[in-house]
Amino acid sequence: MPTATENGLSRDFVRLYTDGACSGNPGPGGWAYILDHPASGQATQASGAVPETTNNRMELMGVIEGLASLKRSCEVELVTDSQYVAKGISEWMPNWKRQGWMRKEQGRPKPVMNVDLWKRLDELLSQHRVKVTHVLGHRGHPENEACDRMAVAAYKELIRESKS
Repeated sequence: MPTATENGLSRDFVRLYTDGACSGNPGPGGWAYILDHPASGQATQASGAVPETTNNRMELMGVIEGLASLKRSCEVELVTDSQYVAKGISEWMPNWKRQGWMRKEQGRPKPVMNVDLWKRLDELLSQHRVKVTHVLGHRGHPENEACDRMAVAAYKELIRESKS
């Protein structure tokens, strides 16, 4: 059972803000997250980059890296601007799992795209109580904008390093 703090917030509650970005699709990409722990007032953040990837893979990596950074089971509000992530978690993944990680395209079974990342995300989701909140990207949401800047900076740094 979650333990409450003086201000009524659970010590097990965190907000995970995530984003992914890509220069070209495919191309160099970056992911980022901000993990906010309201009960303590502390936040951590991280970002990374991959030389050849897609925007959807980077969106997933932000979530995966953020959840993987948690040290114990938590109640997580995942805040994302990615419909792919939001709908994937809340709508599509249960069907994919029932169908052996397959989806239907024109009535025919096809493998789920990015299945390696979806399976890793599924493992992480099973360790936490996650509620997904979708926000509109590039509309002034402070943490979403910060994650976007971090993801873009990560892939731009990767590009700079590869040219030196």
